[in-house]
Order: sequence, then C-alpha cells, then structure tokens
Amino acid sequence: MPPSEHEPGPSRPWFLYVLRCADGALYTGVSTDVARRYRQHLAGKGARYTRLNPPVAVELVIEYSGRSAALQAEHAFKRLTAAAKRDFLARHSDLSSPD
Repeated sequence: MPPSEHEPGPSRPWFLYVLRCADGALYTGVSTDVARRYRQHLAGKGARYTRLNPPVAVELVIEYSGRSAALQAEHAFKRLTAAAKRDFLARHSDLSSPD
C-alpha cells in the first residue's frame, strides 16, 4: 500500500491549489498530488464545501518544498480578502500554466 500524504517518507513537493467552484467561490487546499485530489473533489469525496459546490476549474497550483510551507501558504491565502485573492490569481496565473 502506498504511503498516505501524512506519513513520513522520502521528501516530496507539496502543492497549494486553488479551485474555482460552481458557485464562483474559490476553494484552497494542499496536496502532494493535485490531479488526484481534484478527481476526489469532482467525485464528491473531497471536502464538504466541494461536495456542495463542485469545482469547475483549477485556478492555481504552486509547489512548495514541504507540507509545512504549503500549509503556511494556504493559511495566508485564506486570510486574504476576495479582491486580494483575485489579484493574487491574476498576478500568479502564469505559475500554474504549463510551459
């Protein structure tokens, strides 16, 4: 069985991700595998919020060296006002786009 996200193991990157939900709101989370986590949200197996307001798009993904850094970034992002979040997404959208 593969190790869970929360078990210690080889150092791997963690990602902050921001989803746009069906109601227009932004949902923020962290994961080591954003594609898998997004599929979970789509299947109704993610957070309660995304079960009620399914995601329609991944707006942003930023890589961090570890879980702690990703959680700190998530906390900081969640503290922003809605306008500041939109501005952040506009300024950082190139980080989540494939090259």
